[in-house]
Amino acid sequence: MYIGLSPGAIGVRVENLSQRIAAAKNHGFAGVEIDVHEVAKLVEEGGAEKIIGQFQEADVIACGWGLPTDWRSSEENWKRDLQELPKLAKAAAEIGCYRVSTWIMPASNDLEFDANLKFHVERFKPIAEIVGEYGHRLGLEFVGPKTLRDKFKHEFVYDLPGMMNMANWIGPNVGLLLDSWHLYTSHGSIAQVEELSETDIVYVHVNDGPLGVPVDEQLDGVRGLPGETGLIDMAGFLGALKRIGYSGPVVPEPFKKELGDLPDDSARLDLVAESMRKIFNLI
Repeated sequence: MYIGLSPGAIGVRVENLSQRIAAAKNHGFAGVEIDVHEVAKLVEEGGAEKIIGQFQEADVIACGWGLPTDWRSSEENWKRDLQELPKLAKAAAEIGCYRVSTWIMPASNDLEFDANLKFHVERFKPIAEIVGEYGHRLGLEFVGPKTLRDKFKHEFVYDLPGMMNMANWIGPNVGLLLDSWHLYTSHGSIAQVEELSETDIVYVHVNDGPLGVPVDEQLDGVRGLPGETGLIDMAGFLGALKRIGYSGPVVPEPFKKELGDLPDDSARLDLVAESMRKIFNLI
């Protein structure tokens, strides 16, 4: 288990892979997410060894990539992107980056639960099969806040047991992108995490929330730095991951507006990195 960086999640702008790696190296992150389209292009132009060398020289891990397939909209768009996915998955595998993830909307205005489950399983089965051919695991993130679900007609999967059930329907290489905020807002528990196996969890996000707001009134876009308020039990959450043997990245995703008020990206990176070191010191 190690500290990973998603630059966009903390408002840090990077223009290329070199800048991603430098941001991680210079500010104490052990890993960084890749832009899989950029990596595929670089592999095509100069081979994977040069990219691997960049990561090795910096002592930084290529920790994951976001699923680029448009599975949410039309069948035409989904099938179009499926055609490109093998090339992208192959390139990520060639540089040793085997964790891919996406998030799932917890409600719908158009589909009732059973129809929505059928839709997601049908859309994700081919995706999981394609990335699985190259050794990848696919992580699906449930989204917990009741305030978001209440805006829609039909509730869908929004908690850990529900997402694990759907993952099992999709394929053997499918598990969770587990976010501490969504675990909390879905009324999940540390005990639920401890019931998982290491292979059930593909990716992890951490963050905190504001005090004084009832759990069912928490807003998805109003969060805090990991460990900032103590609303979310970081020691318990990370301790459970450690006990089940999770060995992947733990990535901060605070969605904290005030990060944008800091003078520059370096200040943002330093502040977030310090918050991550503090919570890792709890275990």
